[in-house]
Amino acid sequence: MNLVDRFLNYVKFDTQSDELTNMTPSTPGQMVFAQYLRDELTKMGLSDITLDDNGYLMATLPANTGGDIPTVGFIAHLDTSPDMSGRHVNPRIVSKYDGGDIVLNAAEGIVLSPAGFPELKDYVGQDLIVTDGNTLLGADDKAGIAEIVTAVDYLMQHPEIKHGKIRIAFNPDEEIGQGAHKFDVEHFGADWAYTMDGGAVGELEYENFNAAVARVTFNGRNVHPGYAKHKMINSMRIANQFVIMLPRWETPEHTEDYEGFYHLVSMEGTVEKSVLTYIIRDHDRDRFERRKKELEHLTRKINHEFPDCCSIEIKDQYYNMREKIEPVMHVVDYARQAMKLAGVEPKVQPIRGGTDGAQLSFKGLPCPNIFAGGLNFHGRYEFVPVPSMEKATKVIVEIARLVANGKK
Repeated sequence: MNLVDRFLNYVKFDTQSDELTNMTPSTPGQMVFAQYLRDELTKMGLSDITLDDNGYLMATLPANTGGDIPTVGFIAHLDTSPDMSGRHVNPRIVSKYDGGDIVLNAAEGIVLSPAGFPELKDYVGQDLIVTDGNTLLGADDKAGIAEIVTAVDYLMQHPEIKHGKIRIAFNPDEEIGQGAHKFDVEHFGADWAYTMDGGAVGELEYENFNAAVARVTFNGRNVHPGYAKHKMINSMRIANQFVIMLPRWETPEHTEDYEGFYHLVSMEGTVEKSVLTYIIRDHDRDRFERRKKELEHLTRKINHEFPDCCSIEIKDQYYNMREKIEPVMHVVDYARQAMKLAGVEPKVQPIRGGTDGAQLSFKGLPCPNIFAGGLNFHGRYEFVPVPSMEKATKVIVEIARLVANGKK
């Protein structure tokens, strides 16, 4: 099976994750897909294939040459985003894209247009895989899975390419921030790894946000509004006061590159009780800590005006993997050189988000992120250029070859 056929097959598995189930994997479709992949890897002839009860699938491509060669891993995630349905994905290929509008769903008037998505112009003349407008595509991260499996298959069919031991892994629940939680790094046994989970061709990332979630609770007092003077405490109004105390320009819609932010992701309230949920993001660890302290400071200010009204709970989610990657920068150098050999110009940039690689790096497995090729993830306008997937596959092959040769 070739790369495109694999991908078109994989996206038809419904693997949307769900943070509310409190299970691993969070949805049964992920295990169904993992079992399918286990059978595929078995038929290919890989060794040390394991699939645990939590949906973590691992396998080995044995070395075909001697010497003290590091074991390198390649990782992708099974699940698709909860942001949009991944059920009954019906992809199609737009051959030799002409640069115009792509009608995804004529009946619903859903169009993928360069007017709204100017990056389309970068892929004129290429074959694009798109949705039918009703679901996301699932290139995040089934493109990564297809690329890893195809690259391993290619190495098996071309023994003249010398490589060391290669470990591959496919894990559940990345999209809900739990992909690395039960990843057995010791069992995986790689010296370092790469997540094939980036976006556009050329992306190479070893920096990400430090991240935390904050839950701010406001307790009020409800009294009949006709008799409420000096008695009622409206928790929603106090919550609103808290919101406007934060700097308005330090939000996602006003920041880019290395700029951090506070992001209000939900608000629920009645007169008696209101809850705000924020995510806090910053690449710089000191600024990240100051952001958390600022929320605590504002909580104290609210309580000074409305005693014992406000409480806050802050929980760290993940940290910037840069501090774990910088001491072993050769892992980035291998990826950078492999991209050049694959005809790709590396675009080293920070991730304005998180990745399983961040958590894995702090668990002892340095793990930069490499492009998988898709764009506009998590929605109906998601697409992936076929040449981008082909180049990602070649990057994997080149990394394996470079590491065996000890060159970077």
